[in-house]
Amino acid sequence: MAAELQRYAHNPILTPQQLEPSHPDFEVVGTFNAGAARLGDEVVLLVRVAERPRPSDPDLVGIPYVDVQAEPPVPRVRWVSRRDPQLFMGDPRGLVWQGRAYVTTLSHLRLARSDDGFHFRVDPRPTLWPSTPYELYGMEDPRITELDGAYYVAYTSPSPRGVTVSLLRTEDFRSFQRLGVIFAPENKDVAIFPGRAGGRYAALHRPAGGAIGTPDIWVAYSPDLVHWGDHHRTLAVRPGRWDGSRVGAGAVPMATPYGWLAIYHGALGHRYCLGTALLDRDQPHRLLARSPEPVMTPVYPYEREGFFGSVVFTCGAVSMPDGRILVYYGAGDASLAVAVTSLEELMDSLKPCHRPQEDLLPWALEPEEVA
Repeated sequence: MAAELQRYAHNPILTPQQLEPSHPDFEVVGTFNAGAARLGDEVVLLVRVAERPRPSDPDLVGIPYVDVQAEPPVPRVRWVSRRDPQLFMGDPRGLVWQGRAYVTTLSHLRLARSDDGFHFRVDPRPTLWPSTPYELYGMEDPRITELDGAYYVAYTSPSPRGVTVSLLRTEDFRSFQRLGVIFAPENKDVAIFPGRAGGRYAALHRPAGGAIGTPDIWVAYSPDLVHWGDHHRTLAVRPGRWDGSRVGAGAVPMATPYGWLAIYHGALGHRYCLGTALLDRDQPHRLLARSPEPVMTPVYPYEREGFFGSVVFTCGAVSMPDGRILVYYGAGDASLAVAVTSLEELMDSLKPCHRPQEDLLPWALEPEEVA
């Protein structure tokens, strides 16, 4: 079994109690799933901050959304009686009312900075607030890619039109250019590679599994970061195993001498763990190796409990000058934590999916089936 990543002794590093809500009628219930990057000598995070409306009556449940017609866009709430026969609440993250699905929280992104990667200064107000018709239910789970002298932020953007993925560009994390929707519904977990592959940009993405098919990780290519195509199914669920229900991209893949190293999340039922995969340098839709067992499982109380328990979920990792890799992960869909690892430890977790060329990988192990 793969060794678990080493947790920081003072986890979690950010909790909902540490942040003020964006609106006095809301409460912060989640500070998690942060994208990460290095900016000069600092580590910067874009933290997903999930807020829930405070009911004036315990019999009511709120459906939050953003009024993008207002200037500036402002949060609104549709209140529903818990006794409404058309209301179904089976998951704290969402509800169904009158046959339609809604989210119970509204998320925005907030910037945090650190000199050491462990102690962060968080902006007191939202850095990025939902403002388009495709973001009526918030901005979620950002992944930050440094590329061509700028930073690109791919994030999930849910709305009544479905779950899309949108893209931002920034050079300083102060001003942001919105590039719009890059993956149409239903899609999420997009991580853009921090370099070209075969002359093209590449991205991991996860189309939603429907009546036919499973929620697997795909790779797409683009000439300009906006228009995506040439899709390939790359990393599939493994039925009955720790990643047997769904898989999705985690942190932005890292370039190594052996190929692109990716940390991904996998779930069996509602239990989310982290694993690793190695992808071909020039054709990243070719899966070379994969961890048979997870490198992180929800074992600590702050991971097993929370807004939605038994979840470890990463959106960002950074390589430090001393060779350490800091993996930032959401714990229990409530708090933000960090684990410390190295390239060697992550590579040791892998097992080839086929017999590679002898000069491609630094080991000789028995092959493993892809799916």
